[in-house]
Amino acid sequence: MGAVSSDAAEVEKLYEFGERLNEAKDKSQNVSDYEGIITAVKGGSVKAKQLAAQLIPRFFKFFPGLAAQALTAQFDLLEEDELGIRVQAIRGLPLLCKDNSEDVSKIVDVLGQLLTYEENVERDAVHKALMSLLRQDVKASLTALFKHVAIGMEAVREKVICFLKDKVFPLKAELLKPQVEMERHVTDLVKRSLQDVTGAEFKLFMDFLKSFSIFGDSAPPEHIQELIEIIEGQADLDAQFNVLDIDHINRLISCMQMALPFFMRGSSCSNFLNYFNKHIIPVFDKCPEERKLELLKTLAGCSPYSPAQDSRQLLPSIVQLLKKYMPRKTEEANINYVECLLYTFHHLSHKTPNSTNSLCGYKIVTGQPSDRLGEDFSENYKDFAERLCFIEEIVKVTMKKLTQRMTEHNKAISAGKTEDAKAQIKQEQQKTTTGLRVCNNILSMTQPLHSKSPTFIGNNNKIKLSWEEPAKPLQAPAGAKRGATAYANGSGNSAKKCRGDGPVQNQLMNRALEGFSRGGVRNNSGGRGRGWGGRGGGRGYL
Repeated sequence: MGAVSSDAAEVEKLYEFGERLNEAKDKSQNVSDYEGIITAVKGGSVKAKQLAAQLIPRFFKFFPGLAAQALTAQFDLLEEDELGIRVQAIRGLPLLCKDNSEDVSKIVDVLGQLLTYEENVERDAVHKALMSLLRQDVKASLTALFKHVAIGMEAVREKVICFLKDKVFPLKAELLKPQVEMERHVTDLVKRSLQDVTGAEFKLFMDFLKSFSIFGDSAPPEHIQELIEIIEGQADLDAQFNVLDIDHINRLISCMQMALPFFMRGSSCSNFLNYFNKHIIPVFDKCPEERKLELLKTLAGCSPYSPAQDSRQLLPSIVQLLKKYMPRKTEEANINYVECLLYTFHHLSHKTPNSTNSLCGYKIVTGQPSDRLGEDFSENYKDFAERLCFIEEIVKVTMKKLTQRMTEHNKAISAGKTEDAKAQIKQEQQKTTTGLRVCNNILSMTQPLHSKSPTFIGNNNKIKLSWEEPAKPLQAPAGAKRGATAYANGSGNSAKKCRGDGPVQNQLMNRALEGFSRGGVRNNSGGRGRGWGGRGGGRGYL
């Protein structure tokens, strides 16, 4: 009875403090009442602490001299064992800076750490508090949240990114005002946060930036070039190419694919093409087999947008690769490689046709000294023409086999007894269909090249690459798991890695009042690393 009576008296005393403060015309004179409320946080009962969590924010603005003590008390309540106390303390946090924007960053910093809470009611309270602060001061709030993205603890960082994706990005029209100013501010925040991201995270942020008006259809070229430079930075184009670095290869492929829509809008792809020419093509044979085709597909996709000067520089390397994969005798050939290389060859040659005179022995007249029409390149023409003939023979034989296989597939589907069996056959049928499209594309591209003055396929959409019109995915059989997909080429996302994960609730007050000089606790022995192949070894790109 004594303890109950004591708790009731404590709560009653807090009510008295609150009533006197409510009634006072000059509340700043009632310092002892507010101090009494703050004191109740230490050693008080559960109900007393819950009441204090409401009263501290309510009268916070009237006692600037007690601000540090009040913040400390409110943050201490966040670490209480009782859920009700913590939730009430969270709800009060936005009120602490309702009339004092200076503390927004500190409060958002703390709330960002609390996003790791697992209790639904607690997590919802954190979300609501953050949204309230975002509406109050979006610039300061986003700056604080992005600090966690850049240098926060791993567990916190992931939760902050999820919050941005699920709660903030969908409301950009409401939150980002004034629009141009805030879009520029967020762009700068994103750029500072991309030093250490996974592939999925990078795509998330780039998709968000692409939705901004400053990067829209009417955006000036320098704005689009800014996005290209962000992508180039992620691609590590300054790094020496290492054929054993699968992570860098994956990142390069994904970044080029991400940049492709901007190339279509007129942005320069020179840096990517030059990197290919100088670093990748010379060691292409040593690249991992599972990535070679993706590299060639990516290069083919960019080739229509290659400037004439880059085309002239890249074309000799492409011709050499093309000769390697178009043998001079009837033998096995990788027709998938040939499709990519022929497509690239056509588009580069379209930009600088007379370069093919010396490379392939053609007779294309442009009136420039670079035509080199007075020199004898007949052997080059004979060699190239023979290779074209042999690859056509290989392709025709392949088409015959694929056509027969298609007939077999049709019969097998009719005879299939289960849906799983039929689905498997349909997958094989799709592969066969793609193979036939590859063959048709090759023949469409080799036939014009037999002339000594060929017409090269340019930007006229005459050829639709085999991978640009994928067959509709088959519906998975009942009970089958849906595979994880990455944005680059449909393969799995990265696994997670630990990066100094640890308790979030410790010393919240100290971290908040220190500002962002430390950016939260970080375990420097860990780190996401530079890789994209998965946390701990890469960023999870392909």
